[in-house]
This record gives sequence, structure tokens and C-alpha cells, in this order.
Amino acid sequence: METSATTKAVLHDVPPYLKVYEDGTVERFIGVESVPPTLDSDTGVSSKDVIIIPETGVSARIYRPKPTANHHKKHPLVVYFHGGAFCISSTADPKYHDMLSKLVKEAQVFLVSVDYRLAPESPLPAAYEDSWAALQWVASHLEEHGSEDWLKESADFEKVYLAGDSAGANISHHLAIKAGLPSHNQSRGRFKIAGILLVHPYFWGKDPIGVEKENPFFKSVVDKWWEFVCPSDLGCDDPLINPFVIGAPSVEGLASGKILVCVAGNDILRERGRLYYDSLVKSAWKGQAWFLQTEGEDHVFHVIDSGSEKAMELIKKCAQFFNKD
Repeated sequence: METSATTKAVLHDVPPYLKVYEDGTVERFIGVESVPPTLDSDTGVSSKDVIIIPETGVSARIYRPKPTANHHKKHPLVVYFHGGAFCISSTADPKYHDMLSKLVKEAQVFLVSVDYRLAPESPLPAAYEDSWAALQWVASHLEEHGSEDWLKESADFEKVYLAGDSAGANISHHLAIKAGLPSHNQSRGRFKIAGILLVHPYFWGKDPIGVEKENPFFKSVVDKWWEFVCPSDLGCDDPLINPFVIGAPSVEGLASGKILVCVAGNDILRERGRLYYDSLVKSAWKGQAWFLQTEGEDHVFHVIDSGSEKAMELIKKCAQFFNKD
């Protein structure tokens, strides 16, 4: 529940994202705008909202590229998870809607953008549970048990990708790890994850590395973000946020044949993205990995201004990844 400015006592202050008041109300400052699904005149991309998990109210916004003369053509399918530190934004956020419309046009993919529940109303691991349930909902369409005609008619289930930025990239990693477990290998049958796109992934850790050591104040701010959404005795060394601590599942178990890791040159999270890539290529994982760093830009710059020159360059690189054989 959100509220306007108030004089009530503040229980939690998590700048710049939100405040929680002692009566339980939540006031968010970022990521609260919304736009409806539409036929986008600039890209020709259509979108619609569907409830996919009625028990929890989890929904998705589905994007379809402009129809071509070949109405029977199958398109790669991207399951996308938005960012927002697990506590802000949604699939209806106009910045995400604009960026994903551009990505769908450029890549000519079907895209399912998952609206998972947010903290603090639903603390972690709710977002992971919702996202896994959403992935199972997508997989149900492979055997034509699913209810969404767009997916049944035109999605290529031989080319399914997990993708996300920031917290959504974190979610994509954990879903790929879970999908790679032997128990899920047996149960998911022909549903395969062809690749994973991690844009400015939100990984962290208790001990600073690289540029994090140069800015202890900002390090403490990012620490607080995680500790707020995931109350845990492990803090920033919880395997959910630090995939390299003892006890975290090995990256070599990723259920994917290829991965693209993107970072931004001015982003404090870039060190963790680079560590992830380096650890992956040095592991026993047998897929192909690529690393892309955009210089002079900060965290999720392509979402903040999806029409900028560098944002369009990044979107094109992501589109190429989805269509790479």
C-alpha cells in the first residue's frame, strides 16, 4: 500500500526508493508511474496484460512484434524480469515499457515481462518464487496446456531466453541455476533455456572489491538496500545476492548454452558483473559467454533513457544475442 507525504513516524527510510511508516504503509518515490498496454505507434509492437498466477496476483505484460507477411513464423521467446532493487517498479513502468518495446522490435522476439511481488510487502524470496512460477506458466504452453494464444501460436520454444536488468538479472541467474538441477532437468522435458542475458546484474557481497573500496559510503547504502529487502543473518553474503560465497550453487550448473553479461563503466555494480563473467568462463560450465561494458554510463542507463545513442547500441547488442545461432 502506498501513501502520500505524511507526518507519521518513519519505520524504515531506504533512499532514494521508499519509506515505510510505523503503521505499515509504504511510500515509494521511484518507479510508481504506469502506462497501459498498447499498440506502440513508433515500433509497431503490441502488448497486453495477463494474470498468470491467480493465487498471488502475479501478472505479466506480453509483447508481440509487428506481424510480418509470414504469419506462421515462430519468434524467439524472452522471459524478462525488471529491475528495481526488488522493491520498486513494475511491468507497467513507462521506462520499461518503452525500452522493451524497442527491444522487441529490434530483436523480433515475443517477450513476457513478469510482474513479481515487491518487498517490503512481500519480502524475499517472494520475487524468486513468483518468477519461477511465471517460468512454469510459460513452459505450460509448450505442450499447449497454456491459455495464452499469442504464445501458443507464435513463440519458438526451442529458443527461450531468460533476461533482466539489475535485480531482474539476479533473478534470471537464480532461475537458470534452479532449472539446471537434476530434478528439474527431468521434469521440464522439451522446455530448454537457450540463453541468459544479464544487464547490469545486481550481485553484491559483504567485503568490498575493486571500485567499491573507493566509496565506503555508497557501499553502505547498497548494503542497506539488500538488508532491507532480504532480512537475513547472512546479510550481503546471502547466496541470493553473492553467488560466490561458500554454499552458493556453482555457476557451472547454469541451464543454458550461452550467456551475455553487460555492465556500465560508471556503475559501482560493474565489478560484480565482471567477477561473474570471469568466474563463469573459468568454471566447468560448457557454454559460450560474452562480456560487454558500456563506457561513460551508469546503472540501467538504457532504461532511464532508452532513446539515447548508447542505449540503442546496447539494445541492438542484446537483440543480436537473442538471434545468435
